[in-house]
Amino acid sequence: MTAPRRIAVGSDMRHPVADAIAMRLEKAGHSVADCGAVRAQDTPWPDVAEQVARLVASGAADTGVVCCWTGTGVSIAANKVPGIRAALCGDAATATGARRWNDANVLALSLRATSEAVAAEIVDAWLAQAGPDPAEAASIARVGEIERRYRDRAPAEVH
Repeated sequence: MTAPRRIAVGSDMRHPVADAIAMRLEKAGHSVADCGAVRAQDTPWPDVAEQVARLVASGAADTGVVCCWTGTGVSIAANKVPGIRAALCGDAATATGARRWNDANVLALSLRATSEAVAAEIVDAWLAQAGPDPAEAASIARVGEIERRYRDRAPAEVH
């Protein structure tokens, strides 16, 4: 694994995959903030995603991992927090690419479709990619510009 980081890990339901991720990260020396049902009770997926995303956006966590049955809901909800770029990843190559080309800062995983072994590969790849490719800086900045443009607009104003 990599140098110790502060990682927020959240799941909407108690599940062996989410528990294994948190335990693996702790064993590797990372500081893990448990959110939602990771070693606790079931929590609605929007709430878990927001908890993790807020920790990352505020700088209290270096990165985050969010889990729900499909991974889609937590990804959508986390992306509503300004400054968050959550990526739903089903394999290690996608996780590496999300960090390298999109500067993703929250990893979303499907509890249904991801085994403990595959989750370990994905999380390891996510953490091994130190940061974005400098050649992508303009595109990544453009995502921030789009976010700022629409952040405070009512839906009717978007069109």
